[in-house]
Amino acid sequence: MRFSSLFLDKSLTDAVEALGYERPTPVQAQAIPEILEGKDVMAGAQTGTGKTAAFALPILQLLLKHTQSLRPIRALVLTPTRELAQQVFNSFVAYAENTQLNVAVAYGGVSINPQIAAIEQGVDVLVATLGRLLDHIAKGSVDVSQLQVIVFDEADRMLDMGFKDEINRILKRLPEQRQTLLFSATFDDAIFRMSKTLLINPVLIEVNERNAAATQIEQLFYTVDKDRKRELTSFLIGSKNWQQVLIFTRTKQTADALAKEMCKDGIKTESIHGDKSQGARERALAEFKQGKVRALVATDVAARGIDIIDLQYVINYELPFVAEDYIHRIGRTGRAGNTGLAVSLMSPNEKYLLDAVEKVLGAALISQWLPGYEPDLSKQNQAEKRSNTGKQRKQARNKALGIKMGRKRR
Repeated sequence: MRFSSLFLDKSLTDAVEALGYERPTPVQAQAIPEILEGKDVMAGAQTGTGKTAAFALPILQLLLKHTQSLRPIRALVLTPTRELAQQVFNSFVAYAENTQLNVAVAYGGVSINPQIAAIEQGVDVLVATLGRLLDHIAKGSVDVSQLQVIVFDEADRMLDMGFKDEINRILKRLPEQRQTLLFSATFDDAIFRMSKTLLINPVLIEVNERNAAATQIEQLFYTVDKDRKRELTSFLIGSKNWQQVLIFTRTKQTADALAKEMCKDGIKTESIHGDKSQGARERALAEFKQGKVRALVATDVAARGIDIIDLQYVINYELPFVAEDYIHRIGRTGRAGNTGLAVSLMSPNEKYLLDAVEKVLGAALISQWLPGYEPDLSKQNQAEKRSNTGKQRKQARNKALGIKMGRKRR
């Protein structure tokens, strides 16, 4: 099957062919016809499988059929992060290269005035983060009363980040007659509950086993003492001569500290997280893509917004507390059919995080020791002894005071 067989306008097929797209991916082949028929769609597919084109191409096709001189916003794409908004915007611009359709992007962290100016010129498609969209609506610079299509991209991440109230506020502004599309890499009960309030008789598309990691990604798990994780990270990158490595941490403080220490190890490293200005984040990402920075340390704010086709290596310096985020993290590699390697480091007391990932993936994951970086089990035994001693002291104290130990009331 070629893109021309999906009944897309030649201007769109010429654009995707110029980008090197030869054949539609499974999610594109299934979603595009359904969207063109005007149906609500709930689609799930692994990261790197072309979800953006799966909704962008049919949206552009529908807008081409009915051009309007006044250019009211007819398609809205909502994303959870600024990085993802910029990524989706760039894709729309590339696909619409041979058309007269206008695309704009709106996200926080930068001045709102240039965004207002762009929107006033007339926009067919607006890509926006939820918070900045509400800012525009409050200022009266965005009118969604004539909206035809809305997309919730990475909807599960929106819920994870606590955007439920913002979603509800936006929904009140939208026309009842509209087409709604929900795309994500992972599905859970919260997403299905959300879909019932958003979609009408939706077509459910799942091209892979639910919440599965991409099969072309090799996954390795190393157990190592917490205080040697940085040493092992630098060793892996240096000894194997890895270039362009994306590293994930759970906190902003750890990201900054790790980047600083890795620079001391001779590996040029930058960090990217929510406390960085938008300009600083964009500069760090640009230098990483250009190869000027060898390693980029990121919190999960970047997990859905970094799209580097040739990225080969991802390191989970810390496994995420939300197991589904593991899928999105490692999905930054192995994109567009390429192979990738995801290495996860965990200290002996973090096995419960690996257990949670196994439960989400529905597969057993084997942790191993790397020679020279074996965990010091005596440390773990000492920690367990201290924990047990603490419990024994508490029990002795309670016995002396006549306090009976029992099950806590729920």
